[in-house]
Amino acid sequence: MRARADVVGSLLRPPGLAAARKQLEHGEINPVELKRIEDRAIDAAVTMEEEAGLDVVTDGEFRRYAFFGHLVEALDGFDKLGGWAIPFHDESGEELVFKRPVVVDKLRWRRSLCGEEWTYLRARTHRVGKVTLVSAQQAAAYYDPEKSKGAYKTRDAYLEDIVDISRREVEELVRLGCTYIQVDAPQYAALLDQKMREGYRQRGSDPEALIDRCIELDNAIIAGHPGVTFGLHICRGNNQSKFYAEGDYQPISRIFQKTLFQRFLLEYDDDRSGGFEPLRQVPEDRTVVLGLVTTKKGRLEKAEELKRRIEEASQYVDLERLALSPQCGFASTIEGNRITPDEQWRKLELVGGVARSVWGRS
Repeated sequence: MRARADVVGSLLRPPGLAAARKQLEHGEINPVELKRIEDRAIDAAVTMEEEAGLDVVTDGEFRRYAFFGHLVEALDGFDKLGGWAIPFHDESGEELVFKRPVVVDKLRWRRSLCGEEWTYLRARTHRVGKVTLVSAQQAAAYYDPEKSKGAYKTRDAYLEDIVDISRREVEELVRLGCTYIQVDAPQYAALLDQKMREGYRQRGSDPEALIDRCIELDNAIIAGHPGVTFGLHICRGNNQSKFYAEGDYQPISRIFQKTLFQRFLLEYDDDRSGGFEPLRQVPEDRTVVLGLVTTKKGRLEKAEELKRRIEEASQYVDLERLALSPQCGFASTIEGNRITPDEQWRKLELVGGVARSVWGRS
């Protein structure tokens, strides 16, 4: 796949869509009305992405309350807000504590995680459509030794079901004609951040063993689907313009060689991401999508600045194996990052324009 102008996944929710989800929760509208509002919002999002010049489009994750919402809402067994909280912060020190879901009952399949998302998107664009899933290791964070033990005695037993469910979902998406599936794996960021790595050690876990386990789980989910492009997205946290980790990719760089992903969508919008040197380890048959445009701040990057950084990266990965995207979604949760819709539009348009300038039309 030669798509040069990519997008990670989520887009800012239109105010009417966010309000409609609350109305549904309060019984003020019915599910059919919510679907109509979602449909209209997705139609507008697809048009925006196409007009911005993107080669890849998503539905903005508008049918989810968070980037992992497809997992929690499609399966029985999760307590939506009962998990342990994770702190996010920004450069000023302002902190946000985000509650995660937690598995409390044996997982039971209610519906396809993404089938509705994909079939609706498929019918509304002739460009490459992409569906996003969360990695098994991200889902591992939704296991609590105390709260989950009644359903699964061990985290590994829970992950066996997660892998089976995720692989079943991949097979369904492929059957429905999806050719680009992205796995979101921000949990890798905890394994590249030196402070968080030390925290794992103090809790009795070996970060190196965890990296190998992540690779094993990812490969188990995506293996065996020729003709389908699988992308791995890694960021250092993205919640209302805040993050939770920092550090370059060197500590986890063996994922480039040992996973089966063909595209690596990597956060590279500021100094927290380090340099391009770890990209030396990306095999020659893989593509790196440089996330050079931030979704956390409204400041618009300059086109020449992006071209210069693409040229720097091409010292480690051939230019023909590079692409461009924002560094993450614009709204990993329904609240969205602290930027405006107009700023979002200009950033997407910048990605499309710079990609055409550097690589020509795909």
